[in-house]
Amino acid sequence: MSTILIIEDERQIARFIELELSHEGFEVTKEEDGRRGLETALSSDFDLILLDVMLPGLNGIEVLRRLRLQKSTPVILLTARDAVMDKVAGLDAGADDYVTKPFAIEELLARIRTALRHASSEEAATSRLECGPVVLDEDRHEVTVNGEEVTLTNHEFELLRTLLKNRNIVMDRSKLINAVCGYDYVGETNLIDVYVRYLRTKIDDRFGIRLIQTVRGVGYVIRDE
Repeated sequence: MSTILIIEDERQIARFIELELSHEGFEVTKEEDGRRGLETALSSDFDLILLDVMLPGLNGIEVLRRLRLQKSTPVILLTARDAVMDKVAGLDAGADDYVTKPFAIEELLARIRTALRHASSEEAATSRLECGPVVLDEDRHEVTVNGEEVTLTNHEFELLRTLLKNRNIVMDRSKLINAVCGYDYVGETNLIDVYVRYLRTKIDDRFGIRLIQTVRGVGYVIRDE
């Protein structure tokens, strides 16, 4: 049974969608607030998220941006019919699709089925993240270099996974802290520098490669060879 999170503050719309999805055999969770919706999305693994753009607490575009720092859960935006910029901003932030209000439930169900099929086929192909001799297997929670396993702590693994998933994108320390330690972390962002140093000792120094590059004054990046 596929699980779907609805983040929508209009209760009648949320209830209508919930009833239709439940009738179709989906397991549904609802949130009415952007911040609470983000917390729920990050704390549980959903197969798909229906995300309204106009939300109290935290708007849908910001929810999506923060979600994408840690998860690739398929997201379908629910937007107003004339909100072209919301659609563009949402797609740029990582939305998989959008549906304009008011919408026909048949269209929404069709788009949900398409997004789930696409995610299923992608998941089978992308459980391994690779860069040169470095391979990170998300399913096995395993990292190898030239076929030789490298033992990493959970935080080191999450940092490496985040950088590999955002290859060629410079990630600043605050984003990396959020991805590795969570949004409730309180402390110095130089903790990321410490974990990068550990990774370089275990991978770069050990195997004679240059994996994680420093962008001075900004953060870190892994680039394609």
